[in-house]
Amino acid sequence: MHEGMSDEALMLAYRDGDAAAFEALYRRWRSRLYRYLLRQCGAAAQADELFQDVWLKVVNARKGYEVAAKFSTWLFRIAHNRLIDHYRAQGRSEIVSYDDDPEDADRVASLPAAATAQPEALLERKALAQELVRHIEALPAAQRETFLLSEEGELTLEEIAAATGTNRETAKSRLRYAVNKLRSALKDLK
Repeated sequence: MHEGMSDEALMLAYRDGDAAAFEALYRRWRSRLYRYLLRQCGAAAQADELFQDVWLKVVNARKGYEVAAKFSTWLFRIAHNRLIDHYRAQGRSEIVSYDDDPEDADRVASLPAAATAQPEALLERKALAQELVRHIEALPAAQRETFLLSEEGELTLEEIAAATGTNRETAKSRLRYAVNKLRSALKDLK
């Protein structure tokens, strides 16, 4: 019933009391939101807490929800603001990257492999994925956030600008710099 509905229509239905509409939204956005938060803060425990906080804010904001932007822009704006609050509470002025937790690296950096893949190919794919994650984490905070909103959140430049409180050209420049840095860093990999 809810599968064909837009995100905005689902949120409006949830606002009006349809709990199943929230479940559909949650299914659509949970993975992308979690990956964005995890790659921004670098630790699963922190990402889990932030993830729950963001969804709690969505639940608490439902009664006042009005369609002013795409749901994804609204959701990632909440996530962006929650990350800023999180880092301010830790005495940090910007979103920063932490060292990988070895247990999380295996979970985050794995790419799906074909069922017939040989162990050597699986190891190579895992190493490439870990290298990509390492280079993403090495990006300056603003570029990393813009890249993750584009890739994980599938947001447009306009939506990224709205979510981060910047203008379209700033978002475009940050994304371009991030992509160029990643291409340069990864050009020698197979």
